[in-house]
Amino acid sequence: MSPVAVVTGGSAGVGRATVRELAGRGYDVGVLARGRAGVDAAVAEVESAGRRGLALLADVADHDAVEAAAARVEEELGPIDVWINNAMTTVFGRVSDVSPEEYERATRVTYLGQVWGTMVALRRMRPRNRGAIISVGSALAYRGIPLQSAYCGAKFGVRGFHDSLRTELIDEGSEIRISEIHLPAVNTTQFGWCRSKLAFHPQPVPPIYQPEIAAAAIADAIDDAPRQRLLGTWNWMLVKLSQWMPGVGDHYLASTGVDSQKTDIEIADDRPDDLFHPLDADEDFGSHGIFDERVGGVLQPAFLKTVPTMLGDLVRSVRARIEQVRSRRR
Repeated sequence: MSPVAVVTGGSAGVGRATVRELAGRGYDVGVLARGRAGVDAAVAEVESAGRRGLALLADVADHDAVEAAAARVEEELGPIDVWINNAMTTVFGRVSDVSPEEYERATRVTYLGQVWGTMVALRRMRPRNRGAIISVGSALAYRGIPLQSAYCGAKFGVRGFHDSLRTELIDEGSEIRISEIHLPAVNTTQFGWCRSKLAFHPQPVPPIYQPEIAAAAIADAIDDAPRQRLLGTWNWMLVKLSQWMPGVGDHYLASTGVDSQKTDIEIADDRPDDLFHPLDADEDFGSHGIFDERVGGVLQPAFLKTVPTMLGDLVRSVRARIEQVRSRRR
C-alpha cells in the first residue's frame, strides 16, 4: 500500500503546495480544510498525480471534527503515516485594535488546531510505534513582530507544545518523529484572506518565497526527521538576533516592522476574510498569493545585493533608538 499523509489547511497556500508535493512523491493524501472548492480542487490534483485523495471538510479548531476526519482517513485510505499541521488564520492589527473574540478564534485555529491534529495522529500512531508529525511554524515562533501578535502568540505556543511532547516521546522510547519546519515569508493566499485592521493590503516581510519551496522542505522532513529546520537565511538571522540581542531586535522591528508589512493597495473596511468562515467554499484560489512578481529568496543574486542595505538600515535604526533614549534621559 502507498503511504498515507494528512495535510491540514490543505486547500490553499503552503498546504495546497504540500498536498501536490506529497502526491508527486507517491503519497495518498487526506486534504483537511473548511472550503469545499479548495479541498475538492486539491483532491483532484492528488488524483491527477495517480494517487488517492480524500476530501475532509473540517475546522481544526473543533477537536471532534478533526478526530472524525482522522478516522475516515484510516477507514478509506489506510493507516496514517504522516500528519502535517499547517492550518492557520490570523488578524493583522495592533493589539489595541484586535477584539477578544478575534484573538480567541485565531488562537483556536493556529494553536489548538495543531494540538488537536497532533493528538488525533498520536492516538493512531502510538499503537504502531511509527509515524511522523510535522508542525509548520515560522520565524515568528521565536520573534514577535508588530501587527501580528495573534499569530506570533499562537506560533510561540505551538513550538512549546511540540517541544514538551518530543521529550515525552523520548522518555517513552517512541519511534514517532516530531519535526518543526519554520517558514520564511511566503507568497500565499493568507494575506488576501486574513482579517486586517490596516487601511492597506498586508504583505509578507521580504524576502518572499513561493509555496513550493516550503512544500519541498516539509516533505523532505518526513524522511530527514529534523528536530527543527529554519528556512531562509534572513529567517535564520531574525531568530538569532532575537536570541542574542533581543533589545536590538525590538528597536529594529519597531522602526521597520510596520511599513514592511504594508503595500500601497487600499482595502475596504468590509473586506471579506476567513477568520470565521472559509473564502474558498465556492471558488478555488490555489496556492499562490498576489506577490508572484516580488518573489526573490536569499539564494537569488537580486536578494543578496540587498543584504548590505538591510544591515545598514539595522545599524541606523538602532543608533536612532539609542539617541531617542538618551534624549529622554536628558
